[in-house]
Amino acid sequence: MGKRDWSWAFLGILALVIRYFAIQNPDTTDEIYSRLFFPGIRNVIDMTLGNLPFPSVYLFVGLVFFVFGIFVVKLRKKVGWKSRSFFTVRSLANGLGALIFFFLVLWGFNYQRTPIFQQLGLKPKSLNLEQLKSEVEITRRLAVQYRGRITADSIAITKILDYPDLEQLVRGNMSENLDVLGLNFTGKPRTKQFPPPGFMRKMGILGIYFPFTGESYIDPTLHPLEQPFTVAHEMAHSYGVTDEGEANFIAWVICTNSDEPLLRYSGHLRLLLYQMRDYYRMAPNEYKVWIKTLSPGIRNDLNSIREISEAIQPFSLEFSRRSNDIFLKSQGVKAGVNSYQQLPMLAFAWRKRMNLSE
Repeated sequence: MGKRDWSWAFLGILALVIRYFAIQNPDTTDEIYSRLFFPGIRNVIDMTLGNLPFPSVYLFVGLVFFVFGIFVVKLRKKVGWKSRSFFTVRSLANGLGALIFFFLVLWGFNYQRTPIFQQLGLKPKSLNLEQLKSEVEITRRLAVQYRGRITADSIAITKILDYPDLEQLVRGNMSENLDVLGLNFTGKPRTKQFPPPGFMRKMGILGIYFPFTGESYIDPTLHPLEQPFTVAHEMAHSYGVTDEGEANFIAWVICTNSDEPLLRYSGHLRLLLYQMRDYYRMAPNEYKVWIKTLSPGIRNDLNSIREISEAIQPFSLEFSRRSNDIFLKSQGVKAGVNSYQQLPMLAFAWRKRMNLSE
């Protein structure tokens, strides 16, 4: 770069201008970026960084420190406060511009695509109490059925596949069952465990997709029964699904259409947890009666999940929630973090469409 080079700042502004037009034209964005351009990025990342045996985010962090080191060295060579101030402002503008440019180009423009539930013709609506009670019973029955195919006893399930085998299993099911949704995603994205164990949960995060490296990560301390669904959720992000509710929905469809009882149970159990929260909110007295009818096995699993969740408390759950909410809303996700709670509505709409009741 030249002494007065603002290239990355201009590229960042250009990316924001393109984003403005992308927001106005979601169908075109979906057709050009999400279906043509992004799949190429996805496959290149999967054939390169995806083969690394460690989280490639460490390479990104190393690059950030390297660039910062160059900045410090050059700053020290500047003479006078005006020269240093100008250099600092230009460097910050270029740095911010580069982050905006690569975020949007590598993944972020997917926020402006046509929502997946619209592509599928789904019209999710809030459930009334009777609809919710019916849905809870369907999910409970399915959870009991597939738990029974994993184990015959009621002791909490605390051990499943080794993680590399689980990741491969979920990825294989993503490839096999995406056609159920009529989606033509390509690639073999990675969802790696992020060491040190417990760090992500301390930050209030169970899983995350990092667009600058094209990989997603989960905390190794996540409960074994939560891992299959969470991996599928993060892989949905890897395929360009940005909305949290839609990523939950895709993970649920993938898991519950798997031939593996573990994946099916994990998917039904996650939906059941969301439905139980809604049930308690809408009819707390009825919920307290209903909860006693849960099978001992499912009750023990839910208690085990709660215990592991409470074992590691985040530094500030409210800060994590608010920052994520602000980020999602800034990208056009109007519901913010509440989008996570849309799974019961989407599952209900999907079951009606597919005439699924068992």
